[in-house]
Amino acid sequence: MRPMEGVVKDYAWGSPTAIPQILGTEATGAPVAEYWLGAHPSGPARIDHETLDALIAESPELLGEPTRERFGGKFPYLLKILAANAPLSLQAHPSPEQAAKGFADEEAKHIPIDDPSRTFKDTWPKPELLAALGPFEALGGFRDPHETAELFDALEPAQSIEKLVAPLRHRSAELALAEVFLDCLCPDESHTAMLEGVLAAAVNHAEDQGALGDFARLAIQLDEARPGDPSILAALLLNHFWLEPGQALHIPAGVLHAYVKGTGVEIMANSDNVVRGGLTPKHIDVKVLVDMLSFTPSKPDILVAEPIGPGLSRYPNQDDQFSLWRITPQTGVAVELPAQDAPRILLVIEGGAELSDAAGAAGQLRKGRAGFIEAGEQLSLRGDCLAFLAGPGISR
Repeated sequence: MRPMEGVVKDYAWGSPTAIPQILGTEATGAPVAEYWLGAHPSGPARIDHETLDALIAESPELLGEPTRERFGGKFPYLLKILAANAPLSLQAHPSPEQAAKGFADEEAKHIPIDDPSRTFKDTWPKPELLAALGPFEALGGFRDPHETAELFDALEPAQSIEKLVAPLRHRSAELALAEVFLDCLCPDESHTAMLEGVLAAAVNHAEDQGALGDFARLAIQLDEARPGDPSILAALLLNHFWLEPGQALHIPAGVLHAYVKGTGVEIMANSDNVVRGGLTPKHIDVKVLVDMLSFTPSKPDILVAEPIGPGLSRYPNQDDQFSLWRITPQTGVAVELPAQDAPRILLVIEGGAELSDAAGAAGQLRKGRAGFIEAGEQLSLRGDCLAFLAGPGISR
């Protein structure tokens, strides 16, 4: 195992304290949104003063034969700590076909990779899974349109919102959601008035219990983060839910979502392809987003790690690019780290871990530290800790 140092991303929605507390670094008051551990060119981790992508290019055998053959020598996943203090953008991620086509189209237009108007940074899809470290608030998947219409009606806004809710009541689910969603992202003056009416009415229900209170508080919360943003109405079409610590959210291609608040360990395919529709000052591409979305009402999968041995459990997902294991060793019992034929990253969130191989001690990791484990390296772990192990999905 080789110690590795990740890359901090200081996006404006980040928490100023959550990631510094895990890493053991000083909180400066500036937002710290993500901590990247991987080989993505936008932020490759470092090992022995060398970036992980450069190290793999020099020594592809570190990936192991199955990973090299399946992914063409590319490191397949990106592990992160994510800490949201404010809502992220309303977004979705492409399928493999959509990513390849979108990248080729933008290359043909000669849009530089670092251009703010660029949507597709690579040719890969970006399924993702986030495991909550504490209570985690999120939006994901379209709510049943009839339920959404009832929630808007129950607010009893002074201004008419019939233009917004009528399609939700009377059209088929997919057509209704597509029509209203597109209208909300291409607003006119009537949408501004509707938003103002919804927000004014939400204040009157902010103390309510149940679904209506949640709906009202969400509207207020989104407006505090993005005052007057018309895409707030689009966000209110989504399911609103909370993860408990240890639960995970899986987001496949084409599912509209937005993380709202909380801290988690996130793993995804090694891609930075994000197609945004609102709640952000960054580049928005409504046409591409609408073309890739599924408008079928659905709730994202909330997963619980499944035990596979003492102190070791795995989040069930079917993505080839990644798997995520949760490690909570029992006192005095060693955990054999799985996926020994693949490249892995071990991240300690709480406590400390001692690693051993057949020859004896193989290193230690304390809270906030990570290590790269090359293919073929057989390690066991002991210690009073909470840790996560990432690896390719093909090596479950």
